[in-house]
Amino acid sequence: MKKVIAFFDFDGTITRKDSLLEFIKYVKGDQAFYLGFLIHSPALLLYKLHIVSNQRAKEMMLRYFFGRMKAEEFRDHCEKFIIEKLPSLIRPKALHEIKKLNEGGAEIVVVSASPENWLRTWCDNNGIKCLATKLIINDNRITGKIDGKNCHGEEKVTRIKSLYNLNDFSSVYAYGDTPGDKPMLSLATIRFYKPFR
Repeated sequence: MKKVIAFFDFDGTITRKDSLLEFIKYVKGDQAFYLGFLIHSPALLLYKLHIVSNQRAKEMMLRYFFGRMKAEEFRDHCEKFIIEKLPSLIRPKALHEIKKLNEGGAEIVVVSASPENWLRTWCDNNGIKCLATKLIINDNRITGKIDGKNCHGEEKVTRIKSLYNLNDFSSVYAYGDTPGDKPMLSLATIRFYKPFR
């Protein structure tokens, strides 16, 4: 029997918007969101100029918005976000593709730079495996630091290869929407770039 596996980016591919940004807005409100990004605009400009890394920029924002928040409070926000906000962000065409692949017996894996704190539950609810960015919790509080590397760009390939021998699969699908997804797309025998727009 032929084995099929499909790797999906999450933000912008399965969703219409970046779920991390939407999560920040959901928890902190629009005013605090825009103020936070205004305060960090010099660092974000350096990120756009490729002087500051994706991981460093993300950690700055996570620390600013959630640093020192109790882990239980953060988890509660994640659970409410999954129920109240995330469904409205999902692209119907992406969900249809996932269901079609699932019904065909494919193994489906979301590979995302977003934190696994809300993503893993969504994946579990949809019968999907999850490879995502992990956040460090210290003294039962969110630190804003990432455990290991941000699951972005080449790190997506590293995570995939650490768990799967792609030679075991007759077909490897990959779906993405940004240059950061291109290393993952290069692994696939069948690849889709911005497929659900």
